[in-house]
Amino acid sequence: MVPSRGSRTKNRGFIIPIGGAVRKRKNPVILEKFVELCGGNKAVIPVIAAATKVKEVGGEYVQLFTNMGAKKVPFVDIQTRSDCRKDEILSQFKDATGIFMTGGNQLRLSTILGGTPVAQLIRKMNADGLHFAGTSAGAAIIPEHMISGGRSGSTPTPGSVSLSPGLGLTNSMVIDQHFRQRNRLGRLLSAVAYNPFLIGIGIDEDTAIFIDHKQTFEVSGSGAVTVVDPSDIQHSSMSTARRGDAVNLVDVKLHILADGATYNLQSKEAIVTDSPEKQ
Repeated sequence: MVPSRGSRTKNRGFIIPIGGAVRKRKNPVILEKFVELCGGNKAVIPVIAAATKVKEVGGEYVQLFTNMGAKKVPFVDIQTRSDCRKDEILSQFKDATGIFMTGGNQLRLSTILGGTPVAQLIRKMNADGLHFAGTSAGAAIIPEHMISGGRSGSTPTPGSVSLSPGLGLTNSMVIDQHFRQRNRLGRLLSAVAYNPFLIGIGIDEDTAIFIDHKQTFEVSGSGAVTVVDPSDIQHSSMSTARRGDAVNLVDVKLHILADGATYNLQSKEAIVTDSPEKQ
């Protein structure tokens, strides 16, 4: 699955994966930046909480975005695949300038949304300029290849990561979330070893990347983003290692990027400008 082609006259909308546990009230920089990007007091931001059965999760974001000045924040109540075909559900995306997808269980999210008219509409609208943000499970589902589960730990092993089809807004990366907090380096390295044409992106909690139409992203938030670049891998033992064995990966490039740093997914270049020391 590749991103929708969209209109030649419009830039693709921003894609904003958030690592989970985003600040909602005290200094909610990421969410405020998203609302402003979507048009501020003209923003129309449907909220999808299909990753969880707890409807209050969606309601919380509806209230937050409303308090931040968004013009309209409909809650899109999707619980089943059949919901994704209903006209009253699809109509809630009319005039949207952004879409927000909450956390929960990403496998629940992908099995409900995958291949439905709602998923197709999101892909087309993003290609035509709509901005998409997702936190935790809502971040994991963004790429074509989705990490749906796995084990904690820093060493890659066969079977330490499970992969499933994602939403397909990008096909150049694989995303993991709650990254440092849940010690997920090993499963991200495993995902990249299985798919060495992808860039691995591990996003800490209360941290996001804002990916623009030129395939450059900027880090925002209180944590860091781990970038695993497999472009120059000289050797991988993933195909011969037994389940549970440590995997050899030679010449993997790794970056740790904090707030304000940028990365180009095409040139594989990281740019960091350190702030002057506080006096």
